[in-house]
Amino acid sequence: MNTSSRSLALVPLFAALLAVFGLIPKIDLPLGVPITLQTLGVMLAGCMLGPKRGLQAMLLFLAAVALGLPLLSGGRGGMGVFFAPSSGYLLGWPLGAVVTGLIMASLPTATPRRAAVSAFVASAVGGLLVVHMCGVIGLVNIAHLSWSQAIAGTLVFVPGDLIKCVVAAMVVHTVARGLPDWQFGGRAAQ
Repeated sequence: MNTSSRSLALVPLFAALLAVFGLIPKIDLPLGVPITLQTLGVMLAGCMLGPKRGLQAMLLFLAAVALGLPLLSGGRGGMGVFFAPSSGYLLGWPLGAVVTGLIMASLPTATPRRAAVSAFVASAVGGLLVVHMCGVIGLVNIAHLSWSQAIAGTLVFVPGDLIKCVVAAMVVHTVARGLPDWQFGGRAAQ
């Protein structure tokens, strides 16, 4: 399989990975936004696939959700999820994957350790900061929270998402050791 075909095959694979992460039960919060494992998929897509393919994987997944497939944690799907308080986070996933991929592509990945540190940084900025920024905007516009309420509400997710950043870094480290020619951040796929 040539590099382009392999790269293209990874898009639905990572969309499916996001769906698998949706099988892990969610933790509902009064804010109307559940704690899920699916943001780890956003981080991994950006780190492993890069901005272009990471974006494609997120858009494919969200299109399947919009068509009604119950792929979100808790078996949620359909157009209604895009009008719920958590919609800002969902719509932030593609942007989060792009930013994660761009940062990962610009940081050093020559050794497994460097690749892991780069993945942590890229995941923290793209998968955590960018996704939460979009989530706050959604909470303000859809849940009609004040900016301070929305920011305070999203802070509850930060410790868990930092753990997801560590897990993403560990996955990248493992892949870098096992597949030393992997082009993190999609360097070869762009």
